[in-house]
Amino acid sequence: MQTMTATALRQNLFTLLSNSIKYDEPLLVTTKTGNAVVISEEEYRGLLETQYLNSVPGLAQELITRGSAPDEDFVPIEETGWLTSK
Repeated sequence: MQTMTATALRQNLFTLLSNSIKYDEPLLVTTKTGNAVVISEEEYRGLLETQYLNSVPGLAQELITRGSAPDEDFVPIEETGWLTSK
């Protein structure tokens, strides 16, 4: 993660924002009163989704369990071609 002052951020704002968006490169901005992190909207939404999924009791373990299940434990859903557990 790149670190810079708010002054340096101001001087290169467009380029730094573009890099954050294009390369999912977070940016730590330091100030006298505290620090802030600049991330892309996509990264931010991903963090929110992860936080939500982790808030559902037992979901993480269920995903791990089902993710390692053998293919024969699943059957196709005809409308989508996706697989679901038996």
